[in-house]
Amino acid sequence: MISRVFNFMKQSETVQLNNKLFLDLLSSSSSAKPKILHDVFINHRGSDTKRNIATLLYDNLKSRNLRPFLDSKNMKPGDKLFDHINNAILTSKVAVTVFSPNYCDSYFCLHELALIMESRKRVIPIFCDIKPSQLDVMIERVTCSDDEIQRFRWALQEAKDIVGLTFDSYKGNLSEVVTVASDVIVERLVELEAKDENL
Repeated sequence: MISRVFNFMKQSETVQLNNKLFLDLLSSSSSAKPKILHDVFINHRGSDTKRNIATLLYDNLKSRNLRPFLDSKNMKPGDKLFDHINNAILTSKVAVTVFSPNYCDSYFCLHELALIMESRKRVIPIFCDIKPSQLDVMIERVTCSDDEIQRFRWALQEAKDIVGLTFDSYKGNLSEVVTVASDVIVERLVELEAKDENL
């Protein structure tokens, strides 16, 4: 049932129109930036990482008085999925992408990643039980247009070219990777703030 709802949403003209409006906003020549509402957007595959690394990272960042966005923590029943998530991406300073074995077969994960890359956010990848070389679009062509698949492949390639953190759930310490990731996020936020002050 849920997959049918998501398929309907992906094909909906309203969703496509909203995505186009966000992309138009990104490419507009206006110098006005969206108001920052979140420090960090956490992009992840819920079935793989929501109950461990994504939620622990969110909690760690909150304990540091930061404003992270995690869909399960920030969205309420009745929120429009694409509108809320797209807005959260555009109004975040940095993004964390938690890549996992089932990440690339999710339309939502790839859409979020593409929007993150298109909006030129500072990205901190975490490769959780997957290597960068294993990332490829796994969505069926029936559910996506060729243009979307190209967009997703481009975003994945951009992400592969960024130095990230790795975590192996069989050998690694989850608490350690969350702490290190949080430290890196704080460093990036401080760098961005210093850069903004110098402008």
